[in-house]
Amino acid sequence: MKYRITHNTGYRYSAPASLSQNELFLYPRSTSTQEVLESHLQIDPSPQYLHNRLDYFGNIAHVFMVQHPHSELAVSVTSLVQTSKPVVILPESTLPWEMVVQRLAGHKQQAELDAYQFVFESPLVTIGPGSLNYVEPSFPPGTPVLTGAVDLVRRIYTEFSYDKSASNVDTTVEQALASRKGVCQDFAHVAVSCLRSLGLAARYVSGYLETIPPPGKPKLVGSDASHAWTSLFVPDHGWVDLDPTNNLIANETYITVAWGRDYGDVAPVKGVVMGGGVHELSVMVDVARQE
Repeated sequence: MKYRITHNTGYRYSAPASLSQNELFLYPRSTSTQEVLESHLQIDPSPQYLHNRLDYFGNIAHVFMVQHPHSELAVSVTSLVQTSKPVVILPESTLPWEMVVQRLAGHKQQAELDAYQFVFESPLVTIGPGSLNYVEPSFPPGTPVLTGAVDLVRRIYTEFSYDKSASNVDTTVEQALASRKGVCQDFAHVAVSCLRSLGLAARYVSGYLETIPPPGKPKLVGSDASHAWTSLFVPDHGWVDLDPTNNLIANETYITVAWGRDYGDVAPVKGVVMGGGVHELSVMVDVARQE
């Protein structure tokens, strides 16, 4: 698949802001199933400082600063990405989850050592008794690790309700588990917490998913949104992306932007502003398949 992704973020201030400093994770990254053909960033007003770098996890970050008074700020990124189908792994063919935990703890191979850092708590993904109690039915003794993870994702999809009004960026794993409501960010955090509670390695992935309109209906431009899912490390296979919001193993319709321990590592746009009064935020995302 080839996609053109447009992600526009706008801020409008009730009073001029004297300074705005932001960090962006909006450029898709290259992976074994994804080739980034081009990416372009536009910022209005033009920043006095703009720098790009690779962060600790290999994601592409942009840092910029607007240092003169401004009443609006617009950030736009357009990318062209070619995706391919991931290798299909039969869940029942993967190692028992207890053996995966042992291999991660021993981390004798480089891939296992690299994955081991994703076993622990992170600022937005705590590991508590609620997560362990929730995950245990999916992982009876001897369960192949991917079989258990697929069942966990199915249960989150079935037992949680998608509700934009039920959470915000500060919603905790414990709150999401208690309410059984939220958005893709919450569901990904819950899945990551559950898997880590067993000693498995799981990371948070941000990106996009192509929206398929109902039969006979046109796709609305700008109707897409940023998406989030989780990724599980499976020894001898690598990382497998799982989407609890849609009960899917990620395929070629998923576009990866960044991954980290949790949302805080890969928030699309975050920063600080001096002045500005009250601000209004607008976000428009479009994922368009290219012929």
